[in-house]
This record gives sequence, C-alpha cells and structure tokens, in this order.
Amino acid sequence: MRVLVLTAAQRLPDLSTLYAELAQHHSLEVLRLEKKSQRNLRKSLAHLDLASFQRIVLDLPFKNVYRQTRFLARLNGLLIYEEDACQNYLSNSRWHGAFSQFYRRLPCARILVTGASLAARLQAEGFAVSFAPKGYDPARQYLQPESADLQRREIELGFIGRTASAAYAGRKELLEQLAASEPLQLLRTEPGDAYRQMLNRIRLFVSADVGLGEYMAKNFEAMACGCVLLAWRQGSEESAIGLREGEHLLLYSNLAELREHIAALRSDPAQAQRIADAGRAFVEAQLSYAHLAARMAALLAEPWSLVAPLTGWRALCQRLGLI
Repeated sequence: MRVLVLTAAQRLPDLSTLYAELAQHHSLEVLRLEKKSQRNLRKSLAHLDLASFQRIVLDLPFKNVYRQTRFLARLNGLLIYEEDACQNYLSNSRWHGAFSQFYRRLPCARILVTGASLAARLQAEGFAVSFAPKGYDPARQYLQPESADLQRREIELGFIGRTASAAYAGRKELLEQLAASEPLQLLRTEPGDAYRQMLNRIRLFVSADVGLGEYMAKNFEAMACGCVLLAWRQGSEESAIGLREGEHLLLYSNLAELREHIAALRSDPAQAQRIADAGRAFVEAQLSYAHLAARMAALLAEPWSLVAPLTGWRALCQRLGLI
C-alpha cells in the first residue's frame, strides 16, 4: 500500500523514527512542509499524483490546516493524526470545539488521537476515531548507564516543559504550589541530547497534566530515562494504556496525595528503584515508536470509505482550481 505522510519540516517532537518504523509496514513517502506550504496544501501538493496513494496521513499543526477542509475533503484515504485534539474540550483553549467543526467537514476521513476518553467523546459525536497513546523515540530517550542508580541523580524532584499556555493553567498552578513546599525544579531544555541528559539527572519526575484528560509524551520519555513518574490521575487512561499504579508509576489527584508519595519514596529508596525499573521496562515493551507505528499501520490497512467524485459544474471548478 502506498502511503503519503504530510508532516512539518521542524516538527517537535520529531517523528522521523516513527515514520521510519511505519515504512517497514507500508510503502511510504514522507513530505516535510514548511509553514507557508502547510497553509496552502492545494498548491504544495499540486505536483503529486495524489490518486496514486491509497492512504494520506495528515500530521500537521491544526492551526495551519483547519481552514482547508474544502481541499482535504476530496482526498481519499485521509488519516488525520492529531496529538492536540484534547483542546477540543478545554473551555480555556482557543480551539475549544474547533476540532469537532473541522472533523464534521471531513466525513470520509479517519482520525487517530492520543487519548482514550477523548476518542470515546469524539466517537459519540459520530466521527471515525481510533486511539493510540503518544509514544517515545528510543533512539533519543533512554537510560544512560551512569544514571541507572536513582540515588546517584542530583535532582530529586523535576519537571521539564511548558506552563505558559492557557491550556496548561492547571499544570502551572499545581507545579507552583508544589514548588512552594518541596524542592521542585522547573526546567527547560533544548530537545534531543540536552533533554535526555536532564531527564537522566532527575530522580522523581512530576507530571502535572491537569485537566488534559490524557498522557503527554513527556511521561513516557521520563519513564524511558529511568525516572520515577508521579502522574496526575487521568481516570480511564491508565487502564487503556496498560499502566498499573504502584508498579509502573504513582498517581495522585491532589497536592496532598502527591506530597505523601514523595515522602514515601524518600523513606523507601528501594521501592523507588523498583517503580523506576518497572516503568522503564513497560514503556520499552509497549510505547516506543515501533509500537505506535504498528498500530498506525494496522489502521491504515483497514477498509476505507471513498470520497464521492465531483461531477458537472463542481468537477469543472476543481479542474480550474476554483474549489
């Protein structure tokens, strides 16, 4: 099966490894587009025989494609891979409800999102949605040998990531509250080696995906680098992913519960090491980009609804580039 992937030239996180793995399953052509090209797909793809591809994967920032439904609706075999669709249900997000409007204009598209409860909500609206959790790149994020012993890591409590966006208001509030009572370090790094090296210095990684309803990739990256993950409880997400509380990670629903976990891990370093080791083994076995690629490949191989061809006046307008 021939598959065309449309992705961003400077995508973060970089999914090059994911698409290399996907190429093991299907004949893949990856087109990396700059921002200007993303915003005019009709022109950017004019040189391609799109009908020669059985599937087209749209992996581009929502803000650059949501106005292009008239063009996208004509593409057969369209799979939209979306890591940010949780914002569809966040009242404080500028994209509240926008994803539903976008998908409603693309009735023949399939959608792959990274939250299980999110997928269920979109399915209830009538969309053809599947779920696969965010993965991590084992070529970039891994345990460095000198960091295998948690006690050798000099940062006891750490978080790496953004807090400025309105969508992360709950994250920012919780992390600031924790930092007021515990030695939490709020860190930023460049992607790649610097990020991996910083994760390998952190003993307990405090994840605060408050209100997001799904697990961000940084959770699995931290686990892959041997941190103990302290994660905000997301409800049905843990069982959908296969995460077991107390074995792979520790969960909390409020600041007091989080601080209790921190105190318990301080008093029992052996337990902390067991959770770190089990969490790393789990993500290596279940959540690498190879596993995400296998799930995406299986979805692409399923039967697909075809877009009805345009006829008459609309067909002429399409040939002239008017629609």
